[in-house]
Amino acid sequence: MSTVPAEAVSGHPEQARQISATSVAPAAPAAPLAPRARLLPALGAVYRAQLSRARVARIPLLFVATFQSIGIMVLMRGVVDGGAEARAVVAGSSVLVVAFVALNLLAQYFGQLRAGGGLDHYATLPVPPAAVVLGAAGAYASFTVPGTVVTAVTGSVLFQLPLTHLWVLVAVVPLAGAALAGLGAALGLLAPRQELATLLGQLGMSAALLLGVLPAGRLPGPISYARDLLPSTYGVEALARTFEARPDWAVVGLDLAVCAAVGVVSLTVATWAYRRAAVR
Repeated sequence: MSTVPAEAVSGHPEQARQISATSVAPAAPAAPLAPRARLLPALGAVYRAQLSRARVARIPLLFVATFQSIGIMVLMRGVVDGGAEARAVVAGSSVLVVAFVALNLLAQYFGQLRAGGGLDHYATLPVPPAAVVLGAAGAYASFTVPGTVVTAVTGSVLFQLPLTHLWVLVAVVPLAGAALAGLGAALGLLAPRQELATLLGQLGMSAALLLGVLPAGRLPGPISYARDLLPSTYGVEALARTFEARPDWAVVGLDLAVCAAVGVVSLTVATWAYRRAAVR
């Protein structure tokens, strides 16, 4: 606190009182911080930003994913004639597009974000961690819709399957996408190095290829149990059942419910992994 010599204000009591009041005035309070953004508005903002980024950077890779899935169906056409195996191949190849983008690319994205310090940027924003994970996962899952539809229609024509119930993709894509995107985000955030995140994403997509596209009846016993642990399996099963002449909608609904539950768990794990990686 600064002081003023008494002789400087002697004979001027009013001036002395003003100087004394000024010298003891408390400092102005700090401006309050901006309130933390609510989940839904923050989620919408992150979703739009990620979707715009993915639209620019990932379109060539989407073509690769779609072409890959269609190529697999063409190869399997020489081995599988029809029936349940054809339904499994078409459904698995369609969901494989989701796995390529939502699992593989999202694991690489979050691995790169963590290695490059991008998580520090998000940590400084008043955005809930769940909004970052859900926004990125939703954007990558939404980005798979065109390729999934093209693959499903092409496979149905190739194997002479009915197109009547392809509307079920409206449920299969977001639910399988959420489950796979949550898994991909968790792999990218938990991997200690960016290269390992890329490797885990590739392995996850390979598992979706081998366990999802190949008919379950042709898989060895122990591997079939691993198939049940893959999040996309239930989306594949739900889509495959809709190609039947009379789909069992109760079983389709059960498969979609399991897929939704797995999606909630995987996104919760991804949110925890984001918090864990952001504080380091």
